Amino acid sequence: MNYWPLLGVATVVAGFVMRRNPVLVVVVAGVVSGIGAAMHPGDLLVLLGSSFVGNRALLLMVATLPVIGLLERFGLRERARDWIAGFRGLTLTRFLLSYLGLRQILSMLGLTNVAGHAQTVRPLVAPMSEAAAERSVGKLDVEERHRVAALAAATDNIGLFFGEDVFIALGAVLLIQGFYAQNGIELEPLTIALWALPTAIAAFLIHALRLVHFQRRMERAARARRAGGGAEEC
Repeated sequence: MNYWPLLGVATVVAGFVMRRNPVLVVVVAGVVSGIGAAMHPGDLLVLLGSSFVGNRALLLMVATLPVIGLLERFGLRERARDWIAGFRGLTLTRFLLSYLGLRQILSMLGLTNVAGHAQTVRPLVAPMSEAAAERSVGKLDVEERHRVAALAAATDNIGLFFGEDVFIALGAVLLIQGFYAQNGIELEPLTIALWALPTAIAAFLIHALRLVHFQRRMERAARARRAGGGAEEC
């Protein structure tokens, strides 16, 4: 047993402890593990290159985050709050239900990466949810803001998770098909996707009830605060 390749793990730990550039740390760790495994330099370069190409989708996220950070620096979250506050009658429940439905439909069509925590929840959905909640209950405290942001993130997760299984070309659907095929059960991907549709509908309805319950609880807390404030003034 050759334990020298495990030096790559130690390199990762040391690099993160020293707060070095994560990309540089990972690449150096790969080189260290390759040298420890006595790989030929050419084979090591091929492995690094193929790994880079195989995970090139991550580059989209790497490029997205600086853009979103720059937009936030110039007031994206504030503009989103102001825009959503202009809609009369828009509550937190109605807004998040609309986003949940849109997220599920797009996921059912295979468009799973057009939204997400980094792309939409943090810069847009979370501040919009806060603005929608403030229309009903007034100014939110820090804990309530965190709860609203967490609910927005949960809404995105539920819409994606239960919507993507309806898309027949998803890897999870093909994995299910392969598992059943190994056990002598032949199923078409379309059949699996159709069976996932009732689950997606149930998830939408259950989360809708959660949203209604959350807003009512916030409204009760707001009325209690107002009642307590009025009693103190008297």
